[in-house]
Amino acid sequence: MEEGTKAGTYLVDTNGHFPALVTRNSSTFDFRARFSATEDNFISVVFFFLFVGNCVCGISSLCNINSTCTIKTLSPELPVRSIAYLQALSTATSLLRSAPRRLAAASRLSSRRWISSETMTKLDTTSRLTRLRGLMKERNVHIYIVPSEDSHSSEYIADCDARRAYISGFTGSAGCAVVTLDSAALATDGRYFNQATSQLDSNWTLLKQGLQDVPTWQDWSAEQSSGGKNVGVDPTLISGSTAKNLAEKIRKNGGAELVPVDGNLVDLVWGDERPSRPSEQVIIQPDELAGESVLNKLTKVRQELEKKHSPGFLVSMLDEIAWLFNLRGNDIPYNPVFFAYATVTPDAAKLYIDEAKLDDKCRSHLTSNKVDIKPYEAIFDDAQALHAAHAEKSKSGDKVPTGNFLISNKGSWALKRALGGDSSVDEIRSLIGDAKAIKTEAELKGMRDCHVRDGAALIQYFAWLEDQLVNKKATLDEVQAADKLEEHRKEKKDFVGLSFPTISSTGANAAIIHYGPERGNCATIDPEAIYLCDSGAQYRDGTTDTTRTLHFGKPTDAEREAYTLVLKGHISLDQAIFPKGTTGFALDSLARQHLWKNGLDYRHGTGHGVGSFLNVHEGPIGIGTRVQYAEVALAPGNVLSNEPGYYEDGKYGIRIENMVLVKEVKAKHSFGDKPFLGFEYVTLVPYCRNLIDTTLLTSEEKEWLNTYNAKVLEKTQEYFEGDNVTLAWLKRETQHIE
Repeated sequence: MEEGTKAGTYLVDTNGHFPALVTRNSSTFDFRARFSATEDNFISVVFFFLFVGNCVCGISSLCNINSTCTIKTLSPELPVRSIAYLQALSTATSLLRSAPRRLAAASRLSSRRWISSETMTKLDTTSRLTRLRGLMKERNVHIYIVPSEDSHSSEYIADCDARRAYISGFTGSAGCAVVTLDSAALATDGRYFNQATSQLDSNWTLLKQGLQDVPTWQDWSAEQSSGGKNVGVDPTLISGSTAKNLAEKIRKNGGAELVPVDGNLVDLVWGDERPSRPSEQVIIQPDELAGESVLNKLTKVRQELEKKHSPGFLVSMLDEIAWLFNLRGNDIPYNPVFFAYATVTPDAAKLYIDEAKLDDKCRSHLTSNKVDIKPYEAIFDDAQALHAAHAEKSKSGDKVPTGNFLISNKGSWALKRALGGDSSVDEIRSLIGDAKAIKTEAELKGMRDCHVRDGAALIQYFAWLEDQLVNKKATLDEVQAADKLEEHRKEKKDFVGLSFPTISSTGANAAIIHYGPERGNCATIDPEAIYLCDSGAQYRDGTTDTTRTLHFGKPTDAEREAYTLVLKGHISLDQAIFPKGTTGFALDSLARQHLWKNGLDYRHGTGHGVGSFLNVHEGPIGIGTRVQYAEVALAPGNVLSNEPGYYEDGKYGIRIENMVLVKEVKAKHSFGDKPFLGFEYVTLVPYCRNLIDTTLLTSEEKEWLNTYNAKVLEKTQEYFEGDNVTLAWLKRETQHIE
């Protein structure tokens, strides 16, 4: 917590004894702590010393669980920053009564409410915003845009690129911050409304994207620019197309212009505290796992360049570079990618990378595939030189491609400017991204294989978790449980790491779509509440992403109905057969239809593409209402998720997710000789029998479930030899549904 903390409620670290809240109001501090009583309902806590800066207070209180003590400071001038160092020494805690233990759900709910990180932590951004505004004034910038992405348009980013989180306090993976000289706004989508509401302090206005009458961050920025104000942005963090559209909006609203600001202003505010850029070693992804050589991939890229009469393609997306050169890295958590750029021209391929990342094998791999190695920082100078050389050859009458240079429509404005701008550059849906989305046979085999192993790990975990909570009455928090799941995955062949932070969420936390439990500050799992686990792993032969929602006690009728409606949509999408050329946009309603019939819905996409030992979120395909999902048809070889859900804010959340492959299927007829496509699920983890209301299922849906359960049992039971707990759980969850 920084200096200048305002009145409000803050999470305080009490040296690991217990999580606590402190509310500052003038010279009064309300101290709230969650205590744990195993034998009694009441506990007596005597704080012998309560250190608040240089102030020492003595206090004694008899407290019920989650009660509040009010502590008066000795000095109203106490430095506010001292709150951050509050230490409660509970050295004389004792149980007073031997009253029967109450199994009160209220206490568990209170526990979850107290320690959900998304509902507790607010960063005071006043000081950071003040410093940023000072820099803005120096550069004659009235509005400054801080995107979530890095210079490679990555969804998941390295710590050094978390600029939007640093300046706003909002830690979700999607959103954009806009700071003016006297206000600030944060725009994000429905997945993060709850989290953003909880994390943003009073300096910020939340723009809930997708809701009626709520402006986009672009429109809000343009509105703020009226009266001739400049809007600034780091040109490496915004795409060329976005910059062009935003500049037009600014002009229409009476603003001055969109200014490319060299030297990121948030980085300057961050200063020496900013983490260093990672430089992890790169490894080779063997051809037998990739299914295609680097030379073949480069040949196909050059064929596309020839079709478009283009002199070259500049590649900036990290997963595209890793895929193109059959390399993997570890620069961004959970994503096996590395910081690099690349250029492909008719006669050369260059990889721009910190050469310290490459061992002799990697250098030899690149050299043998006719790839030149260049310094990472040289990309902008080389892009300018590439444009200048092409322009010179064109003027001199040399035979050169007549088209423009190509960059991805996610490529940065800075790259576009380096290549000559609008007159010299075409922004396209990346031809490498399109190729990467259609997996080779080797990659499809890897996906099938790794999901069997991953499914076995999840089955072991869920069986263990139920045994611990129900039979052994163990107390486990969300992170402790997630750690156990990772242990099971680590035992599996070719495990590399997780594919994203595990969403281990109990009760109301499950309603936060992208909830992230925090070690030492997360909820105790309640066996009488819904538990949602969304997790995945990286294996050398594939990437997994699976969500299951469970209940270890007695669910309510409303919970069972909601779960079953979600399951019905999940099954409907899996069973879909559709003509070639159909988009994910067109299929989205299949997963929502049963919820819609009951006036329910969810605020996230139904499916996203998945990489092969690459990013767990991969474009350009997906299932949902995004515009891009209406532009790209699904094709055989695509791998994507099927994950409908439903969420009751403050109560529970439900999501069911499988990975599916797109494949050609044989239908009874063949209308117009057009191929028809369908899905093949590869995720093999049972659904929660306790949450299924079979009276809501059709006979066809029951048949689908029985077929699925039989396959899960067949493919995974060999992993549980001698593990009676897991095998019993698996057989119970996969038993035949009448």
